[in-house]
Amino acid sequence: MKATSPSALCLPASPGLPLVPGLLVAGVLFFAGCASTTEVKIDALSKPKAEDAISYSIHNRNPLVEDDSLRYKEAVNMVKTALSGRGLYEAPEEQKADIIVDLDYGVGPPQMKRETYSEPVYLARPGAMHMEHVQVGTDTNGKPITRTVTVQDPPTLEMAGYRERVVILTTYEKYLRLSASDNKPAAEGRPPAQIWTLDAISEGESHDIRKNLPMIVAASIDYIGKDTHGEKTVRIKDSNPDVAFIKKGL
Repeated sequence: MKATSPSALCLPASPGLPLVPGLLVAGVLFFAGCASTTEVKIDALSKPKAEDAISYSIHNRNPLVEDDSLRYKEAVNMVKTALSGRGLYEAPEEQKADIIVDLDYGVGPPQMKRETYSEPVYLARPGAMHMEHVQVGTDTNGKPITRTVTVQDPPTLEMAGYRERVVILTTYEKYLRLSASDNKPAAEGRPPAQIWTLDAISEGESHDIRKNLPMIVAASIDYIGKDTHGEKTVRIKDSNPDVAFIKKGL
């Protein structure tokens, strides 16, 4: 996978023509723009008439998170908000719910990833030489004494081309898994039928699930109870109204 690097790696400089990295400002602007966007991969399945099940009760399926922890309560509130955006509501009593929504979320183990960057390389060209008259003092009558000196203009930058370099990144998968099943007792040893499922994954260098979960949940709203017919990639910005909706909560 190729990407534009925020900085350039310099090649050995020729005498009098040093090589300098690509403009740092361009790199900063590039990454500032990317930092506000989260890419989420979504895979959802649903049975026919899944939209008929509109009341739910949520169950925790993350064994590493306690039901009464602040972290879990925050996640539940986000999911409830997303479900409300699809017209679903929490049943006042679990036995009256149409479906049980199992909630699992968290961060996967670190993964090593190779990235190939294409970087601009610049040549610093020496400035032109020219003659100037400069004052070096005054005579006994107070008149300026001048001398002709050689002055060099500042160097100029000229792009010499591109080079590639490979870096090893450590990335993490932040995931959200929702599974909705019929709120009915098991029959003949078989578990209740699944009505719909949703898997959402965001991969990146950050392993902060609390920071990324609002974007993951917001990107999932339109696919709750739907069938994506394969994996979909959603790019969502921090400024998206759905993100504000999820952060506000119920």
